[in-house]
Amino acid sequence: MTTTEIEAIPLHLLAQPIEWFFAEHYRHRQACKLIEDVAAAMVFDRRRLVELVDFLEHDLPLHVIDEEEDFFPLLRRRCEPEDDVERVLGMLSAEHRNDVVQAHAVRDHLRTCLVSARAPGLDPARRRAMIAFATQERRHLGLENAIVLPIARLRLSQDDLTTLGRRLAARRGRLLSAVVGQ
Repeated sequence: MTTTEIEAIPLHLLAQPIEWFFAEHYRHRQACKLIEDVAAAMVFDRRRLVELVDFLEHDLPLHVIDEEEDFFPLLRRRCEPEDDVERVLGMLSAEHRNDVVQAHAVRDHLRTCLVSARAPGLDPARRRAMIAFATQERRHLGLENAIVLPIARLRLSQDDLTTLGRRLAARRGRLLSAVVGQ
């Protein structure tokens, strides 16, 4: 049995989308820690590289879609002018575009390491790129946790949250009613 360093989120949290995003942000922090550990490693560890490639290839893009297509537009509709949310969401959206590009570069570095069976830490440029990505991602997550999620708690209605939960569940091939009991 292999262990993972990036925990799965219980599907029942889809019924509580703000908590889902908070949990998802925690997973991203775990991925950042793993990226830093792998970047510093001088010994090849296939399992960890595969876990990161999978996360960067599937989980990160799905999270960006969740926020860009559902969560951020909903916040834009519900927030008050004094929330000054457009400036923050605009900045986060720009960072998402950059994050996706950097994530692809890191993923490609990791794939190269997998093919060559070589530790990423043995390449200084690869190590710097990975650490820069993890640092930027942590800052981004901190901003979302400190500003965006509290505003969402204040502004989104229960109907908004139910609809958002359904959309998140559907994107994962689930029905919200089916995951609530899990």
